[in-house]
Amino acid sequence: MPVLVMKFGGTSVATLDRIRRAAKRVGVEVAKGYDVIVIVSAMSGETNKLVGFVNETSPLYDAREYDAIVSSGENVTAGLMALTLQEMDVPARSWQGWQVPVRTTDAHSAARIEEIPTDNINAKFGEGMKVAVVAGFQGISPQGRITTLGRGGSDTTAVAFAAAFDAERCDIYTDVDGVYTTDPRVESKARKLDKISFEEMLELASLGAKVLQTRSVELAMRYKVKLRVLSSFEEQSDDAGTLVCDEEEIMESNVVAGVAFSRDEAKMTLVSVADRPGIAATIFTALSEGGVNVDMIVQNIAEEGRTDMTWSCPVDQVIRAEKAMEKAHEEGIINYQELIADKGVAKVSVVGIGMRSHTGVAAKMFKVLSDEGINIKVITTSEIKISVLIDRKYMELAVQALHDAFELDKAA
Repeated sequence: MPVLVMKFGGTSVATLDRIRRAAKRVGVEVAKGYDVIVIVSAMSGETNKLVGFVNETSPLYDAREYDAIVSSGENVTAGLMALTLQEMDVPARSWQGWQVPVRTTDAHSAARIEEIPTDNINAKFGEGMKVAVVAGFQGISPQGRITTLGRGGSDTTAVAFAAAFDAERCDIYTDVDGVYTTDPRVESKARKLDKISFEEMLELASLGAKVLQTRSVELAMRYKVKLRVLSSFEEQSDDAGTLVCDEEEIMESNVVAGVAFSRDEAKMTLVSVADRPGIAATIFTALSEGGVNVDMIVQNIAEEGRTDMTWSCPVDQVIRAEKAMEKAHEEGIINYQELIADKGVAKVSVVGIGMRSHTGVAAKMFKVLSDEGINIKVITTSEIKISVLIDRKYMELAVQALHDAFELDKAA
C-alpha cells in the first residue's frame, strides 16, 4: 500500500475531542487505501508544563533526564490517538521513538536524526496494522538513552519518516490553513498560497514565519518530500492547504512570494575595533562560544586602522553578547572602544525565487520604505531574499506597505 505521513501539532491534539477529530481525518485516508504513519506532538501546553517541572526540580539539570521527562507528553498523545482509532475499528498501534527505532545523535535536547529503519513498522503493516501512531520529537541515542530534537522537532520527525518510508506525501496539520504571503494578523489582505517552493519556505521559516520548523523544510528539500500544510479545524478538499514542493512544479509565481518579519531583534555595534586580519573570526568565535545566534553582519570601512563591526541577534541574547565581548576585552583578545546595543529594532524581509530573473526588487523595496519615512539600519541579501533592520515601531507599517507594493494579495 502507498504510505502517507500525517503530523498533528499540539493545538490539533489539545483535547480528547480534537484527538477524535484528528483520528477521523486519519480514518478518511485509511479508507482511500493508504497505510498511514501519524506523528503526534504533545497536547498543547504540556511540554511547557514538563519543562517547568524540570526547572523547578533541578535548575542545573541532567540533560538525559530532561529528555526523558519532556518527551513523555508525546507518548501520552500517541497512546490516546491509537486508542481512539481502535474505537473507530481502525487497526492502530502507538510507537515511541525507541521502538521504531528513531536513531539520533547523543546531543540531548538538540539531537539530530541519523537513521529510521523501516523494518519494524513495515512488518506490522504486513500483519494488518493500518496506522502507526509515532510519538514525535524523540529518538534514541547510541548509548540507548531517550533524546529529543528541540522545540518544533515533531515537524522534523514527520519529514524524516516520509523520507525513510518513501511516502507519497507528508501532511502537516496545524492551527492555520496554509502558508500565507505574510501574517494575516498584521496584514488583513494576506493571501494563502496554493504552492510554494522549498527554498522560499526555508527562507520564510528562517526569517520568522512560524508555520514550519526550519530543519523540517531543510530535510524535505534534501529528500524531495512533498509537504502539505493544512488546518485541523476546517473541512478539507483534495487541494486544500499549501503544497511545499520543487520549484519546477510551480508553473507561475510572483517575483516576491511573501513578506516575513521578526519582531524581537537587536542591533549591536562594536565601535573602533582594531582592523587586522582575523578580527572578524575572533569576534564571532567569542559570540558563538557565548551562545549568541548572530544573523546580519556589517563591517564599516576602516579608518586609521580601526573599524566598526555591526551584527543583529535575538533581543534576549544581548546580555550574552555583552558578556562575551567584555570577557574578550578583559583577556586582551579584542580591543574596542565601546559596545552599543539597540534593542528596539525588527527585521523585515521579502522572499521570492522570481528575484533570480527579475531586477529592481531591492530598489522597489527601499523606495517603498523611504516613501513611508522608514529608515533602514542594516541590509543583507541572498539570491532570493532581501532583509532590512528597521525601528520596531515601524514594523507593521513596513510589512503592509511592502505587501501592497508587490501586489501579494493577487495571484500570479
